[in-house]
Amino acid sequence: MNATPDRILDIATGFMGAKQLDNAARIGLFAALAGGPRDAAGLAEATRHPERQVRILADAMNALGLLERSAGNYALAPDAEKYLSGRGDIDLTPFLAFLGDISYRQWLGYDRTVDTDHPGALELDEAGWSDFMAGVMTYNALHAEQYGEAFDFADFRNALDFGGLAAGFSVVAMAQNPELSTRYVYAPGFTDGIAEAADAAGCASRVVIEEAPTETAQPGGEHDLVLLTHVLHRFTPEQNVAILRAARAAAVPGATLHLLDFFLDRDPVQRGIDALHAGEYFNIDGTLVYPIDEVEGWLSETGWSVDRLVALPGSPRVLVATAA
Repeated sequence: MNATPDRILDIATGFMGAKQLDNAARIGLFAALAGGPRDAAGLAEATRHPERQVRILADAMNALGLLERSAGNYALAPDAEKYLSGRGDIDLTPFLAFLGDISYRQWLGYDRTVDTDHPGALELDEAGWSDFMAGVMTYNALHAEQYGEAFDFADFRNALDFGGLAAGFSVVAMAQNPELSTRYVYAPGFTDGIAEAADAAGCASRVVIEEAPTETAQPGGEHDLVLLTHVLHRFTPEQNVAILRAARAAAVPGATLHLLDFFLDRDPVQRGIDALHAGEYFNIDGTLVYPIDEVEGWLSETGWSVDRLVALPGSPRVLVATAA
C-alpha cells in the first residue's frame, strides 16, 4: 500500500477540531439540536451567534461524525445526543470547557516539558480551579458510568474504596447490588460529596466514610472487593507499593482488586488515550502514567495475582487482580 500524508495531517490538525468541538459545545450547538434537526440559520438563531461561524462549526462537527447532515439540515449523531445535548445522564460540556480553556493553554508549554523533563505547574485563580474541578469530575462521572457497564458486582458484599477522588465508582457498584456495602478510606479533604452521592443513589445506609493519608493508611478489614480508582498516577513507585500492600492487607484471600487508571502498554500498538494522558498528567502537575509491566510487578510484590485488563470506552482501563 502506498504511503499517503493523510494520517500525519489528521494528527497535526487535530487541535483545530478539538477547538471547534469546544466552541460548538460552548455556544450550545448540540443543545440547540436536542429537539430535532435545524439548518444553519435556525442554529444561528438558537445559539445567538453569527450564521457563518455556526455553519463552519456545524460542518466541522459533521466532518468529525458528531452531526448528521441532510438537505442542509443538521441532526445529532447518537453519541452527541447522549453526551453533548444535555438530554443524557452525563453532559461532557464542562469537560470540553476544561480541555479548551485550561488544558489547551497548559499544552502550549509542552515544548519545555519535553526538552527538560520538568513538569508543568498549573496556576489558576479561584474561578479557574472551579472550572478545573467541574471538568475533571465530569470526566470522572463518565469513567464511573463506563465502569458500571463493564462489570457485574452481584457476587460482592464488602467493598473498600481506597484513596480515590470520586464516589461514583462504588456508587454504581452498589446500585447494581443492594447487598453490597462500601467503606471509603480517602485522604483528608477528599471525602466531600461522598455522602451526598450515596444518598442520591439510595445507598447511604450502606456507606462508611473514613479519612487517612492514602500513602500511609492501613485500612485493614476483610473486604472482598477493593477499588483503587485514579490512585497510582498520583504517587511515586515506592508509595504505590505501600498502597497496594495496605490494600492486600485489607482483603480476604480470593478478593478482587480493580485498579483503574491509564497505563503505558507493552503491546505493539499503544492505546492512544493512555499515551495522551501520560503527556497531559505530567505537563499539568508532574503526575505519572506508569508502564503496565511496572504496575504488574508491584502487584506481584504485594500479594496480588493479575487476571485481566479491561478497557473502558473513552476512559481509563481497569487492571483486575486477585488476592493470593
